[in-house]
This record gives sequence, C-alpha cells and structure tokens, in this order.
Amino acid sequence: MDTRSAVEIADGVKAGDISPVALVDETLARIEERNDRTNAYVTVIEEHAREAAERAETAAEAGEDLGPLHGVPLALKDLHAHKSGVRTTFGAKPFADHVADADAIITERLEAAGAIVLGKTNTPEFGHKPRTDNKLVGATGTPFAPDRIAGGSSGGSAAALADGLATIATGSDVGGSLRVPASCCHVASVKPSFGLVPNGSGVDTFSSHTPTGVMGPIARTIEDLAVMLDVMVGQDDRDPFSVPTDGGYHETLETATTDVSLAYANDLGGLFTIEDVVTEQVESALAAVEDAGATVETVGVDGPSKGDLNHAFSLQATAKFATLAQNVEREFGIDLAGEHADDVSSSLLATIALGEGHEAVEYNAQNVVRTAMYDAVEDAIGDHDALVCPTLAVPPFPLEADNPTEIAGEPANGTLTDWSLPWVFNVTGHPVVSVPAGVTDDGLPVGLQLVGHRYTEAELLATARAFERANPWLDAYPDS
Repeated sequence: MDTRSAVEIADGVKAGDISPVALVDETLARIEERNDRTNAYVTVIEEHAREAAERAETAAEAGEDLGPLHGVPLALKDLHAHKSGVRTTFGAKPFADHVADADAIITERLEAAGAIVLGKTNTPEFGHKPRTDNKLVGATGTPFAPDRIAGGSSGGSAAALADGLATIATGSDVGGSLRVPASCCHVASVKPSFGLVPNGSGVDTFSSHTPTGVMGPIARTIEDLAVMLDVMVGQDDRDPFSVPTDGGYHETLETATTDVSLAYANDLGGLFTIEDVVTEQVESALAAVEDAGATVETVGVDGPSKGDLNHAFSLQATAKFATLAQNVEREFGIDLAGEHADDVSSSLLATIALGEGHEAVEYNAQNVVRTAMYDAVEDAIGDHDALVCPTLAVPPFPLEADNPTEIAGEPANGTLTDWSLPWVFNVTGHPVVSVPAGVTDDGLPVGLQLVGHRYTEAELLATARAFERANPWLDAYPDS
C-alpha cells in the first residue's frame, strides 16, 4: 500500500519525481482490485480522473504555478461534495441515477488546489446514521476487518484512505460522521468550528446550524489535514454562515512541538461506559505523548444528565432529517417516507417519523441543555490545549450486528448516543480532531478525540501532530 502523504506527492509532482498520470493509473487499478473488499466507492470516474491527471502532468512539466494538492488523488463523499456531471446518490436508491449539475464549494476549492477526483464514496442515506450501509450499494466495512463497520456516515471515504484507494478524502458531520469512521478505519479527521468550511448547497443553507453540521477533511496524516483545511476554509457568499479566515494551519503546524497540555476525561463525566480495550488504547497513546513531553491532567465534565443531553440531540437531529425529507420532496419531487419508503433504510424512516412530531417550543428549549453542556466542555478544556476522550466506546462491531446493547457489562439502548461519543460535540459545536489511538490485540482500530475551544483548529492540529509523532500509525494499515 502506498502511504505517501498528499504533501509528499504534491512536492514530488512539482519536482518532477512523481507522475500524476502514473499515480492515478496505479490508484485506479488498486480500486478495481480491492473495492469489493470494503465497498468504499459508489462511483469511480476513471476517464475524468485520467484526463485531469494528464492536465496536471502537463502543467507540472510546463513549470506552471501549482497548487498545494497538485496531482493528489481525492475521494469525495457522495453527499455534500457534489461534482458537476457526476452521479450524486446521497446514499439513497431513489437517487441512483441523479447527476449533479454544479460543483460544491469544497469540490471547487480542492480541485483548484490541484487535487484529482477519483470518484464518490459510500454513505448511508443522507448521512443519517454512524454506520455506512444503504439499499443502493450495501454496507462498507473497515479494511482492518471488512466484515466489521467502517463507521459512518463518511465510512466510504475513511475506508478508501485506509485501503490505499485515495490519498485524501472529504466527509461531513452532524453527529460524528467524520470522527466515527476515522476511528473505525485508523485515519484522522477534523470536525471544524461551524462556519469555517462553507457549505451553501441545496435549498436550505440554514439547516446545518442545529445540530451543528459541518464538512471537513479526512486523511492519513495530520499534515495532510492541515493542508486540506487551508484549502477548504474561507467565506463564501453562497453560505450565510461562512466566516472569513486566512487559514494558516499548515504554516502553524511546522512549529508544532510535543510540549502540549491535555485534559483527559475518558467517559466525559460519567456520560458513557467505555470498553476496557478502548480505554487501554487511549491511555497508552496518552502515556506515549506524555513521555514525549506533554502534560496530562484528569478532569471532570460537570454537564447535564445523559438523559437530558440525549433528548436534546435526538430531538434536534430527528427534526433536521424530517425537514430534509420535506426539502427532498420540494426540490426533487421524491417522497422518501411515501412512495419510496421501500427503497430506503427503515432507520431513515424512523428518524423522519420521530422528527415530524416535535413542537417548535420544545425544539428551541433544548438550547438550554446545549448551553449547559457547552459551558461544561469549556470549563473542562480550561487553559489546556485540548480535552481528550475516546471517539467510540467500543471497537468496530460486525456489519450484520445491531448497535451494541451492552458495553463493558452495562446495558446500552442500542442507539448511537451510547456507543459513539462524538455527537456530544455537535451539540456544543466545539472543533474536534480525531486521531488513531492504536490497534487492539484483535487487530481492530481505536481512535481518540482532541476537543478545543472554537476556532482553535491550528492548536488542535499541532496537538494531533504530537500524538502522531508519539504514536506513529502509518505502518498499521492492512494490505492483504
């Protein structure tokens, strides 16, 4: 497996040492050979990718001014990352033949930086759950154990990276959809502060506000995350929430050290039960970075009860998807819960049905709970560079299994709010970098989250670099 980073590839292309044409051909051949293992890609656009590679090679040979991702193979999540003229299914069978008529903002920016789109990666219908399966193409598994979940809803993108089917990829996150698959596939991701990465697609550009939904990068190295984020961020009039920023994440990363201060809350103040094997990997990663110069303090998180927090997230998230169903019918004339109900997952239908019953006053009242949790996380981070906790309470479980109903001997309710920790930070809106923590004795990946104050992505990426140096993970990827 070729684990060269996007930065190494772009530098090699600029120096004339790497051929974009040869690299794209090699990656497309690997996709053809291995995609059946994990089902990472929904659509592969070979002809377009080869034409783009030829243009990239010509530009490099002509000595043109090249972007920071010139010639780098890119996978786009088949949800928000539209590419004009390319099938965009949203993971939904009723959209099997839908073709995007415009590029998403992030697609524009990544291609302008020189990245070469290889295709679109699998996602559950409209990204509604933290495991990637749908009635269109089926389930996506982690390359570490293809019969186990790759996480979701950006599971296809994370699996493609971990199996060498792309160098960088995009994802999105309403309840953990960047970080859950990063954990399951041993890659890294950034859930940026709301507004940094512009969206502006679809008929409702305000829908991402509650709960906090964002788009972000997924990569195998922290440096690649920083370069991607530099390319993706910045104000755009098509997104009313987008904020002006100069980025500078990669530049800041160049001075990163292992002298970082960490607050550690394994179960987020008793909100979660964590499997011992997960705690062991997270604390082993913490010990390694502490040995390299970091300081670690165990802290409490004094926030709302699990029941109140769960209700706040579930109410607002289900309302979001009920509204999405209305927008899909308005924009495309497709009634997901009506004539097309047999073509989508029962979990999507249940989510839509739950969201349709909420009252506006009750919906808005949940912001009181969100505020209390926001304050609790702010207090826990304090003056530290990041708050550390696991990404998931359990390692990746079998594709055919239901969500866990028992964790570390304790009963669980079988919903994402018990086995996945990331949704808490969609409730609060804090930025998060998820990095690999380690691999269990059974060969299953475990990830951890680095949570910071809003707009501290530069500091979080520098902290993630400290973990990367203390716990190198590139050699762990399977290649069989």
